[in-house]
Amino acid sequence: MITLKEALTKSRDELELLRFEMESKAKESGLNAYIDFSLAGEGVPILIKDNIQVKGWSITSGSEILQGYVAPYNATVINNLQKKGFTPFGRANMDEFAMGSTTESSFYGVTKNPYGEDRVPGGSSGGSAAAVAGGIAIAALGSDTGGSIRQPASYCGCVGMKPTYGRVSRFGLASYASSLDQIGPITQNVEDASILYDAIASYDEKDSTSSSLELVSTSENLDANRKFTIAVTDNYIAEANPEIQEAYAKTVKVLEELGHTIVHKTMANTKYDIATYYIVATAEATTNLARYDGIRYGKRVEGSNLEETYINTRAQFGDEVKRRIMLGNFVLSSGYYDAYYIKAQKVRHLIRDEFNKIFEEADLILSPVAPTVAPKIGSTQDPLEMYKSDMYTIAINLAGLPAISLPVAKDREGMPIGLQLIGKAFDEQAVFDGALSLEKAVNYTK
Repeated sequence: MITLKEALTKSRDELELLRFEMESKAKESGLNAYIDFSLAGEGVPILIKDNIQVKGWSITSGSEILQGYVAPYNATVINNLQKKGFTPFGRANMDEFAMGSTTESSFYGVTKNPYGEDRVPGGSSGGSAAAVAGGIAIAALGSDTGGSIRQPASYCGCVGMKPTYGRVSRFGLASYASSLDQIGPITQNVEDASILYDAIASYDEKDSTSSSLELVSTSENLDANRKFTIAVTDNYIAEANPEIQEAYAKTVKVLEELGHTIVHKTMANTKYDIATYYIVATAEATTNLARYDGIRYGKRVEGSNLEETYINTRAQFGDEVKRRIMLGNFVLSSGYYDAYYIKAQKVRHLIRDEFNKIFEEADLILSPVAPTVAPKIGSTQDPLEMYKSDMYTIAINLAGLPAISLPVAKDREGMPIGLQLIGKAFDEQAVFDGALSLEKAVNYTK
């Protein structure tokens, strides 16, 4: 598959042929990464996660409850893409309402990992990552609430980037947790991620959380020769499996050889990140999903009275979505709101402070993306085990920071191992420059 940078040099006829070839390959792949092959104009084709509005498309967030819904408008990121010569091409499979880490909860069935079809591609942007890694998409957009871009990119051996909260408009993104969600690129390499990020990042008056800070092109200013002070967190990786730890240690040596300064720091136990994230995220999810009642949004299932209609309609949610709605209602309920939700917001502030303290001495932080490589399909039966797979990514969303995942090694079975570089808020340039430096040194091959 050609890169995004190469595709931008192609003629109209060459791009039309490319779109045809991508559709043919996707149908033959058996990965179940694409849900639909909708075309929305001419340009460089970008795969779109099924929770980002594209006018005239069926957008369902991987859920039965939204079957038949057609988007009446474009998300801001889609308008931004089209202005830059890109076109949305196809809907990518995902965990239902972005709630999951494996893309197994989708109404459309499981997506497979191109490195091993008995393995999950991660989630919730598993379709986007599998398509890019499998050579059936040039690049894709995903959404990241607690690692849902970076973790599937890590599992599938491609690059996934989460921008600073507020840098990319959320208008037109089906909300999971509004204070955590960010749209970002999944690509074949770091330079492509920078190009696609530049295309979608903007201030948007329709998004009250959008930042008006000046935007400067990161792709035009990429510099793999910049030297950074990079913090490594020795205690933070203790819960990762031995092969992840080995890849981490080798990567630290590579960064030192490149001339970067390494400083050693400690961070709080990941159990605090997990607890805080799932309280905040499920509370916000409960509120956001209340609109799907068969009256205002979603597919209606009639009952003998209004209450039964509500119950029948919301029964269409999958098990994981129901589980998070129940948890969210619990932490927001009378008598538990102060004990859980308010306390979680206070811990969230402490997590942000901890990052800021490290960034007083460092430009970037190196961290694992996940404690293991991609697990086998069906092997994660305990929801708590699935939640633990996000232990290294969720703190970045709680703090609203930018981060990028890139592949650095493979395990003994040939499955990709990804690590992430975390940057200061709104310093995407440093994140891309550091990742480009590491990418060239590691020289990862599929």
